[in-house]
Amino acid sequence: MDLTPIWLTLKLAGITTLVLLVAGLPLAWWLSGRRSFVKIIVEALITMPLVLPPSVLGFYLLLAFSPSKGLGKWLYQTFDVQFVFSFKGLVIASLIYSLPFMISPVKSALQQLPLSLSQASYTLGKSKWQTFWHVLLPNIKPSLFTAAVLTFAHTLGEFGVVLMIGGNIPGVTRVASIAVYDAVEQLDYTAANNYSLVLFAITFVMVTGVFIYNKYHAKSPLE
Repeated sequence: MDLTPIWLTLKLAGITTLVLLVAGLPLAWWLSGRRSFVKIIVEALITMPLVLPPSVLGFYLLLAFSPSKGLGKWLYQTFDVQFVFSFKGLVIASLIYSLPFMISPVKSALQQLPLSLSQASYTLGKSKWQTFWHVLLPNIKPSLFTAAVLTFAHTLGEFGVVLMIGGNIPGVTRVASIAVYDAVEQLDYTAANNYSLVLFAITFVMVTGVFIYNKYHAKSPLE
């Protein structure tokens, strides 16, 4: 079995999870505060990948980053960067597609923390940023763990978005989900089964790990 699709899949999931841990946590914190019309619109846009067909999102990303028009043309002519049919394009697509899996658990956990926790920190002279990093985040460790694992596991199985923006280029954009599809199309069910078993085993271990961890550290299995 060619392990390159498995390596590309793990690399894509790892980069996506790390970037969203850095960028998604402050966004979740902002969304957890007092609701406004702007926040409702932003949260709706973030949630869209959960209900939107992946091929639709991939199609619009394909148009947006096409080197022959608009943003994609500007990026290509100005910075010589092309996201379509490249690993960089897969990363951007995965960040958008997996964003709600990082945001939702963290935002819900922050909203459940008692307000007195933040007020006590401010009373002791801590800034909002210090309160966020040193007071709020340590109190939602189970949710952070859940969000990171769900984001990683969800990225492993991306197909529609990946196929639209990345295609099926061996060694570049051919991740495990694409390899399964490609093997089935070639009637190579042994290869399809091997890739599927690896993905099944990885996701099963990760999701089981979340439930075991939360059994001892969270109040509810999905916290």
